[in-house]
Amino acid sequence: MTTLAEQAAALLDIALSPEQETLFDQYAHELAVWNEHTNLTAIIDPDAVRLRHFLDSLTVIKAVPMPSGCRVIDVGTGAGFPGLPLRMVCPEIQLTLLEATGKKTAFLQHLIDLFGFANVQNVNARAEDAAHDAAHRAAYDVVVARAVARLPALIEYLLPFAKVGGVCVAMKGRTAQEEAADSGHALATLGGRIKSIETFQLPGVEEPHHLVLIEKIAPTPRDYPRKPGIPTRKPL
Repeated sequence: MTTLAEQAAALLDIALSPEQETLFDQYAHELAVWNEHTNLTAIIDPDAVRLRHFLDSLTVIKAVPMPSGCRVIDVGTGAGFPGLPLRMVCPEIQLTLLEATGKKTAFLQHLIDLFGFANVQNVNARAEDAAHDAAHRAAYDVVVARAVARLPALIEYLLPFAKVGGVCVAMKGRTAQEEAADSGHALATLGGRIKSIETFQLPGVEEPHHLVLIEKIAPTPRDYPRKPGIPTRKPL
């Protein structure tokens, strides 16, 4: 069986230490145990967890530099993807996990305590509210999200968190190019510009995986994001 370390090295040129491999094994175990009583993920097969959660998350490192002290927020993190895998491989980043569902936040706190991650903040809030908090607004070098909303709406959730000069990473499937083409008005309104779309082919996964990289080139107007639910119902 191909290990996560072998796949990370072959696809992403990332070398996992034995200690990091152990962390990922613990993560997979805790995910399976908690998923028996808490709906965290529909992906439970160990091989699928390794590919579609762990390896998928690590593609962000290949696309975006994360130096020591880099502030990263994972918006709508769910069971911790991609944020916690990024922290496992880049232990010097300052990570915030943002999740609106309390049961998922409880799981995240369990993992933070289990792994002893002192530089990980666990926030139970909606993005529309947290982005108006001075502690988070325009505070991050890297803003990431996976499977949260279509890009025109997602941009409104993400860009308010980024510093000018920072980057947002939207993890997308086959519709990435189409969604990017529909996002011009949102980008112009909120202070963003698409930098590139990076494509990865995960082993054994038919559909390509895309990272839409969005530069923050101007401050986001203070009225954005709009009230909870509006960005998705009425995208810019």
